[in-house]
Formats: sequence, structure tokens, C-alpha cells
Amino acid sequence: MNAARWLVQALAAEGVDTLFGYPGGAIMPFYDALYGSGLKHVLVRHEQGAAFAANGYARASGRVGVCVATSGPGASNLVTGIADAMLDSVPMVVITGQAPTALMGTDAFQELDVFGMTLPIVKHSFLVRRVDDLPRMLAEAFRIARSGRPGPVLIDLPKDVQVGDAAHLPAHAPLPVDAVAPPTYAWLHAALALLSQASQPVIYGGGGIALGDAVAAFRTFVDATQIPTVLTLRGLGALAATHPLNLGMLGMHGSRAANLAVQEADLLIVVGARFDDRATGKLAEFAPNARVVHLDLDACEIGKLRHAHVGVCGDIRHTLTTLTLPCAAHLHGRHGAARRDWRATCQQRAREHAARYDAPGDTVYAPALLKRLSELAPAAIVSCDVGQHQMWVAQHWRFDDPRKHLTSGALGAMGFGLPAAIGAQLQQPGAQVVCVSGDGSFLMNVQELATLRRYGLPVKIVLLDNQALGMVRQWQELFFDRRYSEVDLSDNPDFGAIAAAFGVQALHVDRADAVEDALRHLLAAPGPALLHVAIDQAANVWPLVPPNRNNAEMLDATSAATPTAEDSRHALPA
Repeated sequence: MNAARWLVQALAAEGVDTLFGYPGGAIMPFYDALYGSGLKHVLVRHEQGAAFAANGYARASGRVGVCVATSGPGASNLVTGIADAMLDSVPMVVITGQAPTALMGTDAFQELDVFGMTLPIVKHSFLVRRVDDLPRMLAEAFRIARSGRPGPVLIDLPKDVQVGDAAHLPAHAPLPVDAVAPPTYAWLHAALALLSQASQPVIYGGGGIALGDAVAAFRTFVDATQIPTVLTLRGLGALAATHPLNLGMLGMHGSRAANLAVQEADLLIVVGARFDDRATGKLAEFAPNARVVHLDLDACEIGKLRHAHVGVCGDIRHTLTTLTLPCAAHLHGRHGAARRDWRATCQQRAREHAARYDAPGDTVYAPALLKRLSELAPAAIVSCDVGQHQMWVAQHWRFDDPRKHLTSGALGAMGFGLPAAIGAQLQQPGAQVVCVSGDGSFLMNVQELATLRRYGLPVKIVLLDNQALGMVRQWQELFFDRRYSEVDLSDNPDFGAIAAAFGVQALHVDRADAVEDALRHLLAAPGPALLHVAIDQAANVWPLVPPNRNNAEMLDATSAATPTAEDSRHALPA
């Protein structure tokens, strides 16, 4: 019983059934211990794929995702996936091999200070120098990853520690997750006082709703209060897209109804959101007349970017449950008529500014294709890459569960979609999993088609190909005087041939009248399949809030607004 074999048994005791990785010299004892064990190891074709697959596994389930790599380049290839997990609060435990302790600090072969490299992008790091430290460190790693605001934890494991004698170590005992103390009730009266004075309240929900297992409580709160609701990118699905009070996503590519509601609100009830710059636009002009009640598990988020008149730090589910009945009772009092008029105004705007799908011409209109796919696969888990297609999915897919929308939100990492879809499919083998990608993003981790094929995973890939880095091209068009610098992808490979070379069935569509049949054939295909969709290179994502503007100043395809030089200085693609 060496430490590597003890670690394999301990992972099983923590409830780990699947892990993602790629072997190498410094982690070889661990892989030897995996041989014949009950753990399912998924061999990806690049370590970044391992980190993103563990990430997708965790996002789809709320469980801890686990990935493994060797030292040096193996560990450094995990960094982007670790950073993504940190910024989007995804629970992960990352295990890396390391040079033997006697050689650490000598520039040994494939030695890299991954502990130091990852300090800013993990909740905690452990460097295991002695076998006897392993039980405490492993238990702490899983406890920290799960507790409070979730996130990634690194365990760096030198090779000599892995082969050290562990016969004396006790069987692993997982530590309980830290209990979240409920907030005191002093805040309740202050929140109710603000609500009783509000005539134009808006609920602003974010990714913390799903992280706090508070979806049911959030929906009950919305139904009880009948307050118009907007959602962030990672909050989508917390309230069903078809709910009459759901005004859609707010922010840079949000709906006009959502952004106007927030800008005119006199009270924001913020639930598990962090006032991200993509949601707020020009922060100094965001919701200028609104007082704020901010509910969040993380005390650091309350007041960080916007003053909270009432800040409630604690378990969101508990807070919402406590708040629901008193809020509903207060809403029948003063300003009740004004609130009803406000609700009617918001809903009327949502109808007036609803997306249209009757685009002229014979070419494929991506929003219409995605909206139709969401109707044909309403229960699907959708994994997105980053770019125009990511925003089209957010705008036009009808999500009913936030854990069915896997997207790299804060980091915006291209190459996320396919490996995250692999992780989600392995976590839920019976689910319909769809990866929506773009021609730029797809090639960043295209090698994971081999992983799809090896494990027979029935992931369906929709590849929107406009032969350009679409979002960068759009911003260069709007804010950089059409100086199209390094966005041309007209020399893309034959994606169908690539898929076929990996043994993945490929379909193609380039006409609007063929979309229905193509989508049905894709969903009916046994095993993994790719639908290559040719779309217009000039297609843009609308609406759009220009940089350094408030959310009411939205551009659309017919807008006469002309971006200024000031805009271009602040321009950063979504």
C-alpha cells in the first residue's frame, strides 16, 4: 500500500467515480495505482481538455470534478481550465505530479512551480511533502472545493511521495462541508422597508442561485412577489425562459426589455450576482435611481462594485425562503397599483422587443436555428464555446435549468465547449448533450473528437462557421473603422472531413429551408455527430451595448448611432 494506491481508494471514498487526465513521468505511480481500480479514468488528448472536462462534469452536476496531469507542461496545460473554474466558482480538485522532493528547486526534468503559478486562481493549494500529510490535505482539498463559494483546489504530489509507504495510513474519511450560518434577522425589516417604498422593483438574478441550490426558492420568490426579473449569463435557467416575468438576460448583449427595466428601476433585489461589467455596462450609470438589496453567499461581493443599501450575506436559499412571505404581504400595500402598472409595462416591452426569426434570404440564420434546436431538444444540456455563437445561445435557447447551460462566463475561454460537453455527458450518460461551437473556438480543442469516439459519447456538435473570428470581426466593424485585423478564417479546413477522420458522423447545412431536416438528423444520429452550419460572415449579434455606455444605449442592426473614438478606446470583445 503506497501513497498512490491509498489516494485512489481515498478518491473513491470522496464519491469520485470519474476523473479526467493524461499520464506522464511524475504522475506515473498514481496511474499504476489506477490500473484495475474501480475509478473510471477518461483519457483526453490534451491536458486542457482534462481541466475543461472536469469543469463541465462539475457544472452539470454540482459535484466536485477531478482532473490529473503530470508535472511541467502537463500541469501548465491545466492552468486555463483551473482559472475558468475559479472565476465561475466551479468545484474541482486538480492533482498534478511533481519532481521528487530531493530534486525540487534544481530545475529537474519537467519541474515547474505549479503551486506558485496557480496561487491566484485556486481557493487553496497543497504541496504534499510527506506521506503522513496526504490524508489531511486530501480531505481539506475536497472540503474547501465544496464549501461556501465553490472553486478549484490544487494538490501537487511529488513522485517520491506517491511511492512512499502508506500501509499505516487510516482509511480515508471525508470532511463535512462547512455549514453556512444563516443571516441575522435585522436585515429583514430594512429590506421590507425598501420594498414597501418601491414602485418599480426588479429582481436581478445570477449564477449564485444555482451554486446555492436555490433555484426552487428563487422561483417561489418571483411567483410570490410578481416582480419583473432579469438574469445574468450564468443565471439563465434559474427562471424558465417562458416565464411571464422573465425579461431575459441583461447587459452587453441582453434584451432591450431587461436593460430598460433595470435602468428605470427604483429597487434592485440582487440574488447571487456580482455586478459584472458585462452585465452593468457603464457602472456609474447603471440603474441610477435604484436602491439595492443584495443577497449573496460571498461577503466580498456585497458592496464591492455597487453600494448595497441592504446587504444580506448567507445561504441564498434560506434568505429567499425567509423573505418570500413577508415580501408578498408588503407588495399588497402602498404603491400596489404603481407596481402593477410597472409590471405591465415591462411585459409589454418584452413582447414589443421579442426576437424575430423571419430573417430574409436563403442562408441559415443562426438565432432561428438555435431557437428551433432548443424546441426539438428541450431537455438538452448545452455546452458553449466563446464568441458570437455563445451570445446567440444565451439569447435564443429556452433554458429551464441553469445547470443545463455550461458556458465559460467570467474567463471567456475559447476551446471550452467540446471537453465540457464530454464531462457533462459522462456525468449524465442518459442526457442529450449539445455542444455549440464556432469555427475559431472549435479548432482550439478539436483533438477531443478522439475522446468522443473512444468512449462512444453521443454528444451532438453544432458548428457555426462564418469563416471568421466573428465577435472580434464585429467589434472591428463597429468600433475600429472596419480595420479587419487577423480575423479571416476563410482557409478553414473541411470540418466534415476532420470529423470523419476521427470517426464522428458529419452533416452539413447551408440553406434555411434545410435546417429542420438537418437538426432532426443530427439529434437522431447514433453516437457522436457534428452538424457543420455555414452562416453569413457579416452576421452580427444584436442588440449590443457599446463600451463606456449605459445599458439603455443599445445598438441594433438598424440603429443610426455612431460609435465614438472614446468607444474604441474601451473596446474589448465579449
